[in-house]
Amino acid sequence: MPSSTLEDRRLPPGSTLVDSHCHLDFPDFADELDAVIGRARSAGIARLVTISTRVARLAKLLAITERFTDVYASVGTHPHYAQEELEVTAAALVAYTRHPKIVALGEAGLDYHYQRSPRRAQEQGFRAHIKAARETGLPLVIHSRDADADTARILEEETGQGAFPAVLHCFTGGRELAQRAIALGLFISFTGILTFKSSAALRAIAGELPADRILVETDAPYLAPGPFRGKRNEPAYVVETANVLAETRGVSLDAIAQTTSENFFRLFRKVPRPTDADAMHPLKTSVA
Repeated sequence: MPSSTLEDRRLPPGSTLVDSHCHLDFPDFADELDAVIGRARSAGIARLVTISTRVARLAKLLAITERFTDVYASVGTHPHYAQEELEVTAAALVAYTRHPKIVALGEAGLDYHYQRSPRRAQEQGFRAHIKAARETGLPLVIHSRDADADTARILEEETGQGAFPAVLHCFTGGRELAQRAIALGLFISFTGILTFKSSAALRAIAGELPADRILVETDAPYLAPGPFRGKRNEPAYVVETANVLAETRGVSLDAIAQTTSENFFRLFRKVPRPTDADAMHPLKTSVA
């Protein structure tokens, strides 16, 4: 079983990871955001993407990205809030992406577990985000929960209108959805759920996927990995998920860090890669 401390499973010197999906604007981090970012940097997390759940809250995300040089953002509407933001069009999303630190669309998609918005509204929002991803070339961060069949159907229908980059975030779907997504050229990202004792089937899928299509994330403040389960999650803990993914695939932590980071920068092309100067002089909080 995994060690109970992050320090025991830290990245080797010179190795870095990316947290491709977190929610730094959530109230859980309000009182210690500087410390959270500091711990992520100390753990070797080179880049973080704070993900939009409501376009109406975008200003708060951008304020965080302007405060921290290594934090970027997406723009979009979570399916929970699809009914609230039906007026957000693909054209509007495209316009928002002109901001230099907006590097992705979403998260958008389908959530049939909670169904806080009608399914029709969720699908309308999902397709609008796909159109924006197709027009901009920026990746769409896809939320899919208990909606494998409709998610695959919409992705295949929309790909027929033209390809677009995307990632199935916090993947908990079945093998068929994973295979259909990979066939469309999508990426698949894993959270701390991968580390749970009950996730043997998910680990089996993670072990089979092409190496050039996998990512890691925290979805913080949710879904803390095994050793921290029940606590608030944070970006530094992505190291634990990477450890379990490495063990699942029979490779070293350094190898999985290199693989997932390279995949991230290929997908999130607008995010600059770390430089040698970053390693010599750790990124500081922006004064802008």
